[in-house]
Amino acid sequence: MPTYRLHYFPESGNSYKLALMLTLCGQSFEPVWTDFGSGITRTPEWRARVNAMGEIPVLEEDGVRLTQTAPILLQLADRYGRFGGTAEEKFEVLRWLFWDNHKLSSYAATYRFARTFMPSANTDVLAYFRKRIDDYLTILGTHLRDHAFAVGDSPTIADISMMAYLSFPDDETGFDLPARHPEVQAWLGRLAALPGWRPPYDLLPGQRLRRYV
Repeated sequence: MPTYRLHYFPESGNSYKLALMLTLCGQSFEPVWTDFGSGITRTPEWRARVNAMGEIPVLEEDGVRLTQTAPILLQLADRYGRFGGTAEEKFEVLRWLFWDNHKLSSYAATYRFARTFMPSANTDVLAYFRKRIDDYLTILGTHLRDHAFAVGDSPTIADISMMAYLSFPDDETGFDLPARHPEVQAWLGRLAALPGWRPPYDLLPGQRLRRYV
């Protein structure tokens, strides 16, 4: 069986995606906390040693460093035969996975980081991000009115990807999902009921970033 090491920082939703996927697939990993707040991922030394793209997470698999969350999720789903969807569902899984990377996770991550962890975030920019995210949550919620999960009757890596940044505490994300997007909140509850599910900070321990709200 492969040996995994996950380079992460606790507030990283993309790190949570991989930590949760491995956990749900019954796999353990060595957590490698990264001092993201110090700017270490922007240094030439770290990029030469860990990830030339300068990003977290990085999953080491038997010493081989893998980067970019979506293809890693696809590889893990294929390896363990879980959360990949049926052959007929593959296109839809990819459609929602890529939509999440380009739309939902992209904006939710940026909005949360600026709102909660930056001392002087521009309020006009935050308002713009929030409007976009509410639109994306409405799109997702409308789909979930008639679907238990993103694709088919069972959760897939599309769900694991989309749920990550929505699974952090409400006072960090700034969302009131039960009031504004109840279908999304109900979907998160269905995912949290999966055997082995754990919330982000349970899977991603270590020193936290300083908060400003």
